[in-house]
Amino acid sequence: AEHQHTRYNALRDDWVLVSAHRVKRPWQGQLEKPPPEDVPRWDPNNPLCPGATRANGEVNPQYEGTFVFPNDFPALQPDAPEPGESDHPLFRAAAAQGVCKVMCFHPWSDLTLSLMSLVEIRAVIDAWAELAVELGASYPWVQIFENKGAMMGCSNPHPHCQVWASSFLPSEARLEDRTQRQHLSQHGVPMLLEYAEQESRRKERVVVENTDWLVVVPYWATWPYQTLLLPRRHVCRLQDLLEGERDSLASIMQRLLIKYDNLFEVSFPYSMGWHGAPTGTYLKEDCGHWQLHAHYYPPLLRSATIRKFMVGYEMLAQAQRDLTPEQAAEHLRSLPEVHYKRRAK
Repeated sequence: AEHQHTRYNALRDDWVLVSAHRVKRPWQGQLEKPPPEDVPRWDPNNPLCPGATRANGEVNPQYEGTFVFPNDFPALQPDAPEPGESDHPLFRAAAAQGVCKVMCFHPWSDLTLSLMSLVEIRAVIDAWAELAVELGASYPWVQIFENKGAMMGCSNPHPHCQVWASSFLPSEARLEDRTQRQHLSQHGVPMLLEYAEQESRRKERVVVENTDWLVVVPYWATWPYQTLLLPRRHVCRLQDLLEGERDSLASIMQRLLIKYDNLFEVSFPYSMGWHGAPTGTYLKEDCGHWQLHAHYYPPLLRSATIRKFMVGYEMLAQAQRDLTPEQAAEHLRSLPEVHYKRRAK
């Protein structure tokens, strides 16, 4: 807890430098602007609101629940041409086709998942699973992710996420596929299933848990308050979750996100995303080495205005963090599960 050391990340096959003593150093660097607290519930100029007109001229329906539509500025398109053949191995290119969608969680712009009801969160989970099935029928990778807050590059406060389906396995997916496959081959049990059992027994990095799910600050965490959301049983894909598991997922997501917001009493920024077994042609293959999981990567370190920067040593050498995962987990675990905006005055 007091001395620097490195920790191995079995899921990514790399290492992180833990320098817990550095969190005590004075800070004279960049201070971030806290997120606005006065977001209007409905704004006709917000392209994600019900009834608003988007950049391509389409008008959103007066939706009352979740709403999915094609991204107006997609990073992937289904009909992109293939690049020409390379004349040298150092200048290779490959085809990249896909589909990008946006999913609004709720019609109100002034809500986030942490402030939504369990029924509303469950509707989001069901919509995620439906998209995973729909797009996964054709594409090998369906990446569901949410960038929350301007600090994470989100340009719109309306509660929403993105879903990108690609004709290729992205780098992180390839890496996790390899490490999980190797672990199952060497140890006879899926890596993250064994990891969840170990963390549940040790308790020191557990943030919240219930019958079906476990949230931990992983042993190898890079970001200050990074967490990993894991099912307790062996589940390969989001769409494989049982009804009860979807209900308990809504509950544990709400509990985690309330703790995040309560940490610095601010709408907590993060990037999160689901990882599960590949789809498309992989649906016919044995993907038992995979275990469904979600990553949460929040940047805040000391307060609502002081973030962790991944620069210098992190970019040129390896990841480094300024407090131990155990300290971060203890801090999150001790926070109340009633949102600070809803506490009695």
